[in-house]
Amino acid sequence: MSKEKALELIRTAQQEGRTTLSEYEAKQLLAAYDIPVTREILVRQREALAEAVREIGCPLVLKGCAARIAHKTEKNLVRVDVRSEAEALAIFDELMAAMAGEADAAVLVQEMVSGRRELVVGLTRDPQFGACVMFGLGGIFTEILKDISFRKAPLERHDALEMMQEIKGRKILEAVRGMPAADSDALARILIQVGAIGLELEAVAEIDLNPVILAGARPVAVDALVVLK
Repeated sequence: MSKEKALELIRTAQQEGRTTLSEYEAKQLLAAYDIPVTREILVRQREALAEAVREIGCPLVLKGCAARIAHKTEKNLVRVDVRSEAEALAIFDELMAAMAGEADAAVLVQEMVSGRRELVVGLTRDPQFGACVMFGLGGIFTEILKDISFRKAPLERHDALEMMQEIKGRKILEAVRGMPAADSDALARILIQVGAIGLELEAVAEIDLNPVILAGARPVAVDALVVLK
């Protein structure tokens, strides 16, 4: 993928009068900037679901996906640890029924990334400083602990590494309880590339990658929200 692909996704959303990308579109945009995301397939028919399950392999995460639905968990549209094709088909019917009325309703068939450590990476636009990158503890702890750091884009590698050391929970990135130390270079590249998106794609108002799960040492964005101006 390329930057042109990212621009195409944004143009399509704008032409449809949308201010958010679907999760599937958001992940395509991120992949265009070499940000690691989950392997996933978007399906709209039961027949296609069976093929997607076989291609990605169980266990899976299934998510209801529509451009107007930004927060899927709040609407009970996420199912994890799906272990068989039969289970996936039943969940597909359930999710599609829950999204009745959404013209672009689909189900995202996604690899289930295993990891106990969750991080958050984001992009905001400050009136004074412009595009700023955020890093911190993710998952349910993002709002509770607010353990985050910020830097103005563009970022160099040393900026990204400093951000990781500024959060109170930085020890979560170290080798702990049998888990390897996080790949700090891979995390730094994610932060740098999110900053690049903020500088190169003016139409992007906000990015929220939460969580970014450490699968062993490797960071992977398993959920993504991109808000447009």
